[in-house]
Amino acid sequence: MRRNTLPACADRLGVAALTRMHVAGRDLRPLWLSLIDRLIDGTIEPGEGLDLSLIAQLLGDKQAGLAIQQRILASHQLFRLRNSSAQPSPTHPRLRVLALAAATDIGGNTPIEFLLADSAIELMTLYVTPDAGLPSSLPDHDVAIVIASGSDDGRDALRSIERAAARWPRPLLNPPRRVAHLDRDKLHGVLTGVEGLEIPTTIGVTRAQLLAMSCAARTPAEFAGELAFPMIVRPRGSHAGAGLAKVDDVVALARYLRERQDQEFFVSRFVDYASADGSFRKYRLVLIDGRPYACHLAIADRWDIWYLNAGMSQSASKRLEEENFMSGFDDDFARRHEIALATIAARIGLDYFTVDCAETRSGSLLVFEADNTAVVHDMDPVELYPYKPPPLRKAFDAFAAMLARRAAQRHEHAA
Repeated sequence: MRRNTLPACADRLGVAALTRMHVAGRDLRPLWLSLIDRLIDGTIEPGEGLDLSLIAQLLGDKQAGLAIQQRILASHQLFRLRNSSAQPSPTHPRLRVLALAAATDIGGNTPIEFLLADSAIELMTLYVTPDAGLPSSLPDHDVAIVIASGSDDGRDALRSIERAAARWPRPLLNPPRRVAHLDRDKLHGVLTGVEGLEIPTTIGVTRAQLLAMSCAARTPAEFAGELAFPMIVRPRGSHAGAGLAKVDDVVALARYLRERQDQEFFVSRFVDYASADGSFRKYRLVLIDGRPYACHLAIADRWDIWYLNAGMSQSASKRLEEENFMSGFDDDFARRHEIALATIAARIGLDYFTVDCAETRSGSLLVFEADNTAVVHDMDPVELYPYKPPPLRKAFDAFAAMLARRAAQRHEHAA
């Protein structure tokens, strides 16, 4: 690969800006209609086309969004945030970061734009597609980071990047071979035997295998020794709890399969992580250069928690507990699980990733998943969550500092 500068990046609004508009209640349909007209008459710019793809997905039409994205990426791979001019000098940014993305849906790449808001860092995103792969020349940059996931949609991109990783002209963060370790059916093998940590074995199964289980022709233990009812089942490739269920017996499993047409699933044993008060608490952490930072705490009376179904905005007591968790994170939660978190960081070996976890009744850290694409953001309304900006800004600053540090190390080695 040569480092010759490619033609100018196509400017776009990007994921963070459009998501902020959507979450704030702005009607994106007028922009959608305007861009659709330009797509139809052939006058749309590549960056506008990619924004149109994102708007379609935000409005709930994933299929249309991906079709538009495919059309745009067939002729253009490189994009830059339109607001990059907010930097001290657009021609001499503080740092030039090249993000390597997969051609997937809105949740399939690290939402890095949220992390770099107001950082005076220029962000370019290069989409590594199955047809085009990596270009023969790269845009000049100071540091690169892989933002594609190890999901089915991201594997082709990871393989292309991995083939070029050894001769990459700049520091390459989140190397693709390590991103692949985050797969649900691989992570438990990476983290097994860690002191103070519990992670259930997760295995991939076919619909036929689950059907055999549902009619008692096969037992869960035949697939994994620790697997038994009740167990957790979810479609392979699903996100944000889609299709996630706890099945208590063969009858519940049969009912679950009747309601879904998916052909591949993940299954794992269910761990009852309810606290003494009967509530469930799920924590999201982000690990940056090996150090953990608090993202949020969701509290609910149901085991299948994610932040949007926990009712945090309706409960002052829940928000107070989250505030205490975030403000006292370094001296409390992080210290309590110091060994487990340090070992997670070392074994996974990524520069940036998130961990969704809980605490068991015995005090162990219960890990649900580790991911390089989970959203870490500051979009929650400040009037309800005044305690969130400082710890999140701490994480964002740490991420920007890590990028600068890695870029500087490259210059030190060259000298």
